[in-house]
Amino acid sequence: MSAVLAEASSPRADAGARPLLEAIALGRRFRGLAAVDGVTLDVCVGEIHAVIGTNGAGKSTLVNMLSGELAPSAGSIRFAGEDVTRWSQPRRARAGIGRSYQRTTIFGEFSVLENCRLAAQATAPHAWRIWEPAASDAPGVRVAQRALAAAGLDGDERRTAATLSHGAKRQLEIAMCLATSPRALLLDEPLAGMGAEETGRMLDLLVALKDDHAILLVEHDMDAVFKVADRITVMVNGQVIASGAPERIRTDRAVQVAYLGEGAAR
Repeated sequence: MSAVLAEASSPRADAGARPLLEAIALGRRFRGLAAVDGVTLDVCVGEIHAVIGTNGAGKSTLVNMLSGELAPSAGSIRFAGEDVTRWSQPRRARAGIGRSYQRTTIFGEFSVLENCRLAAQATAPHAWRIWEPAASDAPGVRVAQRALAAAGLDGDERRTAATLSHGAKRQLEIAMCLATSPRALLLDEPLAGMGAEETGRMLDLLVALKDDHAILLVEHDMDAVFKVADRITVMVNGQVIASGAPERIRTDRAVQVAYLGEGAAR
């Protein structure tokens, strides 16, 4: 893949596209604290919608609600036109909502291929057959191979996952997500801890994936966000203070104040 694809400039890949995933006035309270407060946003196939904000802004809580790992205190979530607010995380995953995590969640002692095959197997469970070797799961292996190729790891199938570089481990996590055949990808800080070369490869991968997926990207690397995002939503203290095309966010007064401080923004 090339270093980093050109900076996205359109507010949406298709202005007439119907949102695949929507959060509507979404809120989550922990006792008296509103971690997320009335957040409304959506993401369409063909775009990368980045969510940015300082630590404690509510970004990961938002992703946890969208994926089904945390129940909202208020508001609703729609996926492909259906209200999925009360759906469990496994049901949402089977419907096509995949996610990655801030921390690496691979099986380090297994091969790269086996990590991906296990993810594929989760979408088509069958009766436990302890006497069958995993390699006999031909459909799962094929799905895993396709996912690894899409993530740029088709040459690393036999490697032990723990021996991969940090960036390649993050690619493997995305491949495992792709093996579940998602339509929406919720990616929580996939660039964390990466060097410049690894970041470039990951950004190219995300741009390639958006053609067939709706991608919600939570990220702290502002240079990376402005290179690949079609839309950006900015959160502060659990609330959205701005949302729109990168050019608009870059010059937004409220965003400048939130990130730079009142004096520096002048």
